[in-house]
Amino acid sequence: MTDHALRLLRQDRRLAELAAFPFDFDLDRAAHGHVEEVRLASGGPLETVAGDDTGGTYFVCADGSVLYADSEGAAGIVGSSVDEALELVIGLPGWRGYTRLSPDDGEEKILACVAETEDEIRECYGIDEERAELRTALGFPERSPVELVGRLRAALLRTEPDFVLLNADEGCAYDRLGPAGPPLWEPVLAAGRADLARLREGDHTAWREVAEDPVRRRLTLRAAQFDRAEGDLELLRHLLRRETRSSMTDELRLAAVLVGLHGDTGDLPLLLEVRETDFDTACGLGGMPEPGASADELRQWARELDESMFGTDPADEPVSTWTDLARDQGMTDLARVTLIRELDSIVMDQSRLRSPGAPRTLATAPLSGLAQDFEELGDLPQALRAQRLYAALQETAWDRASARHTLARLEREAGRLPQALDSLAAVRDALATPGDDSLRHWQRVNLGRFIAEEHYRLTLALADASRSEEARALLTAADAVLGELSENAAKGVRELAERTAARVREVD
Repeated sequence: MTDHALRLLRQDRRLAELAAFPFDFDLDRAAHGHVEEVRLASGGPLETVAGDDTGGTYFVCADGSVLYADSEGAAGIVGSSVDEALELVIGLPGWRGYTRLSPDDGEEKILACVAETEDEIRECYGIDEERAELRTALGFPERSPVELVGRLRAALLRTEPDFVLLNADEGCAYDRLGPAGPPLWEPVLAAGRADLARLREGDHTAWREVAEDPVRRRLTLRAAQFDRAEGDLELLRHLLRRETRSSMTDELRLAAVLVGLHGDTGDLPLLLEVRETDFDTACGLGGMPEPGASADELRQWARELDESMFGTDPADEPVSTWTDLARDQGMTDLARVTLIRELDSIVMDQSRLRSPGAPRTLATAPLSGLAQDFEELGDLPQALRAQRLYAALQETAWDRASARHTLARLEREAGRLPQALDSLAAVRDALATPGDDSLRHWQRVNLGRFIAEEHYRLTLALADASRSEEARALLTAADAVLGELSENAAKGVRELAERTAARVREVD
């Protein structure tokens, strides 16, 4: 498919007017843009080509796909090209009401739904002669509503992860238009399931390759977690031995549990050897039965750990399990989109941070974890979004100073120097008037050193940006923070302080 029809609309005013009314694909509305500034989460380009009378907008993406965004915050791919999208809106003028339909619903239901919508349209204006004229002029064949609904569903299912739309200012994602698509764990776990099948078939090459590859090994163990079989014990032992090379991972604990659930006391020496790999592993596998324990004791230990940490339903796993494994496989956009939606849900409902055991306290660690995940993905705008909310929710002076310090660093790295200045001012306020005793020793610990270092780094950034007056003012504040540090804390900062002062003098 091409944009041949779009060129014809742009050349022929009569055809453009027919597309705009009654089919609500109005090229003239492209000049007005969308109702708000938007961008793709992937960072890809968007070109506005048309709009409709509800405030919706049709965008063309880099690969030619057409993304439709409505004015209520939902978006989805509606065609692999402008021609395909036009064929859809002409053939199904009520298509926005069919986004939940599927070929599985059957021809009778689809035709009844389309007939009902089009009969309502005909009560107000004609569409049949106009559709025939436009189809002929644009060279579109006459397709059945059932085929067009199938095309629409297939297009909508391509929306994530490559074409997720964000509000450009706030960074939140548009809702998905149409079907939800498969859960994250399905594409993430697909390779692990395939490798598990190869291991079960006795593929000796797979036994070597999977065991030696940390990512494939982790995925295969996760596949075995949700597809348990009596004959897996030998391959589980094999993967357990190799996973010790990664020290204490969740998958090492999982492998030990899966082996232990078989209740073979002959595995106790192996499990003990794994536990003693290093200090972290000994802690992570604490409570393991010693050699000489019974099969029931071994199973009980494994069962209790399984019930508290693992289980057999992938939907019960923390979303971080799947985003980490997605990222490890290079599914960066899939991980990013899932994390954005996770952050959106917290922003919209902060009660999700409340712990059942302490309903008045917010457990804000998920926000700092999201900020770190986004930073590792190279998505500083989303990292800032998560860190900003995290900082705003901190209660102790220590936590406020630490969170604002991290926020200032992210803002500096994102080139948002005025915002970074404000964040460091908030850090100094917390140091000067803490309101509690959590910061009483800040001058003698790493937090003080980190705060001083960030002051100097931001001063350098200001000098490089030719903001000399702000650089001089912040240098004074940085020197004041450095002057309060203990001798031991200040040691690693003085060289940076001297280099910064020299740079500021050079700019002046």
